[in-house]
Order: sequence, then C-alpha cells, then structure tokens
Amino acid sequence: MHVEVVLVNSFTHKGEGGNPGGVVFDAEHLSDRQRLKVAQAVGFSETAFVTKDAEADFEVAFFTITEEVDYCGHATLAVFSTLFTLNMLNSGTYLQRTKAGLLAVTIDASGSVIMQQKLPQKLQHFSHQEIAAVIGIDSSVLASTKLPVEAISTGLSDVIIAVPTGYLDVIIPRDKIIANFCRKHQVVGLHVFELYGKESAISASCRNFAPLFGISEESATGSASGALACYLAEHSALPHNYIFEQGRAINKTSIITASVTCHDDLVTSVKVGGTACILKTITVSI
Repeated sequence: MHVEVVLVNSFTHKGEGGNPGGVVFDAEHLSDRQRLKVAQAVGFSETAFVTKDAEADFEVAFFTITEEVDYCGHATLAVFSTLFTLNMLNSGTYLQRTKAGLLAVTIDASGSVIMQQKLPQKLQHFSHQEIAAVIGIDSSVLASTKLPVEAISTGLSDVIIAVPTGYLDVIIPRDKIIANFCRKHQVVGLHVFELYGKESAISASCRNFAPLFGISEESATGSASGALACYLAEHSALPHNYIFEQGRAINKTSIITASVTCHDDLVTSVKVGGTACILKTITVSI
C-alpha cells in the first residue's frame, strides 16, 4: 500500500527551526497498525492522521514511532496550517476530535494557527532531589529557583522543571534514566525551562525530553507549552500571554505562543499557537 504524507515544520521562526511532523489526509482506510508503520517510516516524533467526523470538522489521530498518543500540538498545527496553505480551509475556527477531547483550532488570515487545549490537570509533585538524579543538576541548584516541580497535563502529561539561568543548555539528556522515570510515573516527558524577566520579549527558553516515546529531545512541543503556560500563570508574575523559545540546544530554534485566561485564580482557557511551513510530500510504502 502507498500512502501520501505531507511533511511540515511547525512552530517555525521566520521560516527557520520548527519541529517536523507528518500529515496524512483521508486516512479512514488505514488501521492503527498501518498508521504506526507509516509513522515509523516517516521517522518524525509524530505523524497526524486526518479523517472525517460526524460532529467535528475533522478527527485527528497522532502516532509517534512507538505508539498512538492522545494529542500533539505541533502535529495539530501541521494539519491546519497545511489545510490553509493548500486552500482546503479558509481562515476561521474549526473543531477537531482527538483522544484528548473536542478542541477548537483557529486559523487567522496570515495562516497562523491558535489551538485550544484541555484545561490543566495537576497530576503529581516531585522533590528537587528526585529530579536532580534524573536531569543531572544538583538539587540545591534546582531549589534555588524557588519554583516547584509539577506534572501537568493540558492534553499530555509533562513534568515542568525550572532551572536557573545558564543551566538549561548544559543538560545532557540521559535517555534511559529519563525513560525509566517517565514510565514509573506515567508521564510523557520532562519539560525543562529557564525563565526570563518581564523586560524580555521571550518569556522562557525550554527543552523537552521524551525518550519513552522515541524522542530524545524535541525542538517544539505544543502540549507541554500549554502546561508551562498554566504553571507560570500560577507561579510567576508574568502577564498571561507568553512567548516560548525551544530547540536552541539542538540548533532548531522554534517559537511557540501561549496564553491563559483565568477567573478567580482558576484557568478557564488555554491556547497555544504558531506558524508552520510545508517541506515536501512523500509517498510511504507499507
């Protein structure tokens, strides 16, 4: 069987950087086993499979090279940016069905995409000592941020970890240790960030490690950016509109926007956005 896959870079910055993903349209005829084979052949962190839906505008399923996951921000961006670029959709707001629920996606006239995410679930809290052994930074250094380590989900569960300025880029990911930690605690990955001040256009620089799902380090992570935005809304004095930089350590600098709306200290809306560009279309044989 031959399957056409559009390759797309998501969360690009001035056309550079970004996180590559695959998009397969009209995927009704593909079984889960076949979808996994396609995702493995593509080799990117996620490939999205788009089908028709009776209630939503589309149903979108997301496959890593190891298994299906409930949601993926950069692959969602890839889907809707491609639909707009190929004149299959106009600007406007659409509804996608995912395993994380029914989520709205807005395309503006320039082609930028803003994605609604699930309201945050705070799942677990970890000590600085426990995390120090996983990422290889002394617990006293982590504690000096005076920020907690929390697992939060706005679609997928990531552990949000603050490090002081100057420590983010020196982390050397130890895939086996991180994967074992994530397996034990049933989280997708670690989202480590370095906070900037109010005077900076960038709110934080980030790195994301998810080796349990075959991703040693990801250059742009939409779902974790939503979780980080909710975390910062609670624990920092920054305004609730954020710009995150990710991928610098692997020479794929990407830009992700995120915003949080709160009412009586409760998050009522989480949105993540960015731009994407089509790389090429390939045919995969399975």
